[in-house]
Amino acid sequence: MCRVAACLLAIVAATTALGQEPGSRYDPLRIESDASHGAILELQVWDVGRSRGISLRVFLPGKSTAPAPVILFSHGLGGSREGNTWLGKHWSARGYVVVFLQHPGSDASVWEDVRPARRMAALRHAANAENFILRVGDVAAVLDQLERWNAETSGNALAGRLDLAHVGMSGHSFGAVTTEAVGGEVFEAQGREPRSLRDGRIRSALMMSPSAPRRGSPATAFSRVSIPWLLMTGTRDASPIGNATAKSRREVFPALPPADKYELVLDGAEHSAFGDRALPGDAMPRNPNHHRVILAISTAFWDWTLKGSPEAGSWLKGSGPASVLEPSDQWQAK
Repeated sequence: MCRVAACLLAIVAATTALGQEPGSRYDPLRIESDASHGAILELQVWDVGRSRGISLRVFLPGKSTAPAPVILFSHGLGGSREGNTWLGKHWSARGYVVVFLQHPGSDASVWEDVRPARRMAALRHAANAENFILRVGDVAAVLDQLERWNAETSGNALAGRLDLAHVGMSGHSFGAVTTEAVGGEVFEAQGREPRSLRDGRIRSALMMSPSAPRRGSPATAFSRVSIPWLLMTGTRDASPIGNATAKSRREVFPALPPADKYELVLDGAEHSAFGDRALPGDAMPRNPNHHRVILAISTAFWDWTLKGSPEAGSWLKGSGPASVLEPSDQWQAK
């Protein structure tokens, strides 16, 4: 009996030496009892050079006022900063400042005052190259403004709150296209050299419903990506706008170079699985485990790539994802 007790004490001592509580293990879904998201701010960025306003919804961590890593989120076509609150609440409770951008011209204003019979046409019209370039510019303008707010000594709620050396970028659908662009995609144009729109301040990127390039090959578009990427899609993740199919979304991952590249494919997940609610035309009932998987894997990805947590890295690269996935879901890394 004494020998057993001695062994247990040795295990406790070894665990304490590693800076962990006995019996503790990494859990990306866990929210500490004294932690939650803090204030939710509604802010406005005015880009003088483009005479363009960008509305923001910002979720602050509630546990600490120390500088925190930042996650930007770009909504899909016809969306707004008010969507995906479930992501903002969880990520901020895990210690991130989460900034939801609203992109004028491809946001909810595209369809809100349009007769239902004309809404699809209005959305298709808004999914154009001009709005794509405007979205990419919005990301740069917001990062510039966050730097200014963070440097102020007082007068705003973000002063000194942002760790802008560790910025992640995420988005769904058109927001994923935006994220791919600032995250390192290369664009081919007839008669011109391939062009990159990468923003070097982005340290890692998460795309929900990614898209293969409309022009050129995936290999040219994605083979030079140098930061960690996480792709999330579903076996039924198709969109009536842009002609993206579940199959074409799977063309991105094989074209990425190795080193911290990941892909999640949720079985039965439609395009709406990454949003707040079902969409008209959905054929499958929503699976409540999908949001659980998205939260777990995305949080581990941020904890590894933005906070440098070795426990998160081990979870992400080991058996962690399998602990939340259903048998028919797919996960791969390289």
